[in-house]
Amino acid sequence: MSSTPSTKDTIPAPTSDGFSTMASMSAARENASSSTIANPSAGRAFKVYKPINHSHIHLPPPPPDDFYTVTAADLKSAQAVLRARTQALVDAPLQLRATREAEDRKKRERWPNTTIRVRFPDQTQLEATFPSTDKIKSVYVFVRASLRDDVKPIKFILSQSPPKRDLKVSDPNVRDMSLGDLQLAPSSVLLLRFEDESLNHSSYPAPLLQEMLDAAIDLPLPVELTAANVPGTPAPAERQSKPVSIGEKKIPKWLKAGLSKSLS
Repeated sequence: MSSTPSTKDTIPAPTSDGFSTMASMSAARENASSSTIANPSAGRAFKVYKPINHSHIHLPPPPPDDFYTVTAADLKSAQAVLRARTQALVDAPLQLRATREAEDRKKRERWPNTTIRVRFPDQTQLEATFPSTDKIKSVYVFVRASLRDDVKPIKFILSQSPPKRDLKVSDPNVRDMSLGDLQLAPSSVLLLRFEDESLNHSSYPAPLLQEMLDAAIDLPLPVELTAANVPGTPAPAERQSKPVSIGEKKIPKWLKAGLSKSLS
């Protein structure tokens, strides 16, 4: 009777260049130890963003005083938006199950992939892209594979905020849903919290693999939201700055009455 080959015997021999093929090495690692997780950089593209240096951030100047002056056009626009939202709620039909499934299918077709950015307590961020059909467990596996060996055994929780929502694998309402069903597509930022509180201090560096930290880049700063680059926003010169007066014909009668009482 032939003896069962040991795990060591199943590891393929090196090729002429001194290394086994990627597929053979992956199979050997899986046979050698089912608890060993491959280096994430070898199986999934990722990005690591350094913590933001707030000293380099220049806040935009405050808006002029007339920006806060309510005009007749502002009131008319706000009233139109409120009326449209109210009408949409009144006219919204009850969706049948088939209708909801059709809408969900459209979302999956529109966003086949989901970009997840995991933020560590020190503001370091780890980013990777997953199929929107994947479960949240795929994100946990990737994050754990990215941690240092001494931190891998420590449990952690991924959550969203605000409002705060823990995405625990142990929660059946979470683990059985895809990333798309969890409303994480097309992109989301998840907060990471370790069970060991000593790792949750903002001064504690993200315990990622050194090769991943070496590849860290600066986080792109968001584009300043100004009238020049926000679609549909009128330029300051075009904006009406005429304050509301009681005698304006565009002011509704009910508002005129309220203003008259408050001013008398």
